[in-house]
Amino acid sequence: VRVLHLKENIASLARLLASTSHGGFPVVCRPKPDHAEVFQGTIKRLELCMLLQNEHIFEPETNDGTFSSSHPLSYEKITVEKLPNLSRLTMLLNRYTTDPQYQQLFINLEPYINKSAMSVQAHFSLQRTYIIFRTLGLRHLTVVDQQNQVVGVITRKDLMPFPLEEELRLKLAPQ
Repeated sequence: VRVLHLKENIASLARLLASTSHGGFPVVCRPKPDHAEVFQGTIKRLELCMLLQNEHIFEPETNDGTFSSSHPLSYEKITVEKLPNLSRLTMLLNRYTTDPQYQQLFINLEPYINKSAMSVQAHFSLQRTYIIFRTLGLRHLTVVDQQNQVVGVITRKDLMPFPLEEELRLKLAPQ
C-alpha cells in the first residue's frame, strides 16, 4: 500500500505521483516516536497535484518535526474536477524529482486531508463493503487492522462483478 505522511517530502511525493495512477492515498502518522503509524485520513490525487503547483507552501525540514509558518491554501484552490494544465504538472514533477533542493523541502498535508474518510477493518464483510461503496458513492476505501494501521485499499474496480467472481472462484477452488 502506498501511504503518505502528514509531513511529506516534495521529491518523494512527485516520484509517487509520476509512478502511480492511484486516485487517492491513505495518510498516516506516528502518534508517538515509539508507536506504529496509524491511519489519519485520505487525500485525492488531484488535490496533491494542485498543492504541488503552489511552491510557496513548501517548507524546509525542522528539527522538531513542526512547520515554521504554514499558510494553508483555501479549499477552493485545491478542489478541481480535472487538472487545468497537465503539461505544466508533468514539467513540475520532473523538476521536483531531479532538482536536489526539493529533497530538503516538505509539505504539511494535515490541513488538506479528509479526516472523516471511511475505513473498514481487514476482516469486514465483503457484502457490507459493497453496500458502503454503493450507498456512499466511494471511489476507494482504506482497509485497516485492529491497531488502525493501513493494510490495504479497496477500489470500485476491485468490487466489479467479473474480476471479483474470478478471484472468489480461484480462492475457493480445491487446491
